[in-house]
Amino acid sequence: MTIYLDAVWLLNFMLDWMILLLTHYVAKKPHNRLRLILGAFVASILVPLTIYYPDSFLSAWWGKGLYSLLIVWTAFGWYNASSFRNCLVWFYFVSFILGGSLIALHFLIGQQVLASSSGLLTFKTGFGDQVSWLFVLIGFPCVWWFTKNRMDKHAFEKLQLDHIFSISLTFRGKRISAKGYMDSGNSLVDPVTKEPVIICEQSLLLHWFSEEELAAFQEVQENLQLEKLPQAWEDKIRLVPYQGVGGRSTFMLVFRPDLIETYYENKQIVTSRILIGMQFGSLATDGSYHCLLHPGILKYSTATSA
Repeated sequence: MTIYLDAVWLLNFMLDWMILLLTHYVAKKPHNRLRLILGAFVASILVPLTIYYPDSFLSAWWGKGLYSLLIVWTAFGWYNASSFRNCLVWFYFVSFILGGSLIALHFLIGQQVLASSSGLLTFKTGFGDQVSWLFVLIGFPCVWWFTKNRMDKHAFEKLQLDHIFSISLTFRGKRISAKGYMDSGNSLVDPVTKEPVIICEQSLLLHWFSEEELAAFQEVQENLQLEKLPQAWEDKIRLVPYQGVGGRSTFMLVFRPDLIETYYENKQIVTSRILIGMQFGSLATDGSYHCLLHPGILKYSTATSA
């Protein structure tokens, strides 16, 4: 069988270039298009080298490992050992994911394919694997988009986790534990005392209030009728102004807890100089947190070593 080396090389060049593009994206390295193209070229010439020199060290696993160092260095350069190691790890990670996707397509289709007037014919040529060409032209962009989308979601989830704290809140002698999200955009404070307000969702409020009481509170908040507050809560709950979605000015019911406790940078924070706002519903659709924390708790609280 005749092997058309130029076609096989072009196929591998396109695959290597796309792998390096995705590696560049997930590793968040400065973009240099020329270096990426040069890196893809260096990676792709491994094919003719192994064809013309099948017994060379490049055919061994350790030879390919050394060659991958050259590929990453060509595409991303050298800034320091940590940066280079990061690029190398992402390069292997992306290669394994996309390589696995190509193998899955092989198993899905079964053999190499060619479109004809009568349907799909299975055969082999020297132009490279038809499934690989199909993968480059159709499948790869889909896998690239999916992988990029998952990476974006993973980065967002990691960012969220970095801002989620375990917190304990005590009110009316009842202590509950929850997860709180440190919202840097939460600037809600009591205009009189200037104390920060954290927002707790309904699932937490039900530990302290009955469903009937929460229904009454919600009606008061929506209609701004403090006179309809249950008599037992008249001196414990008040309204504070805040800007809702779209900048609309409205009010929120708040109350003062007995104590809140959390940890920040290996230090325990204990304070009662804070207010809790009522959210009649859920804050996070996935249930990853149940209250929105205010950055002000770090400033106004008393911190002691944990």
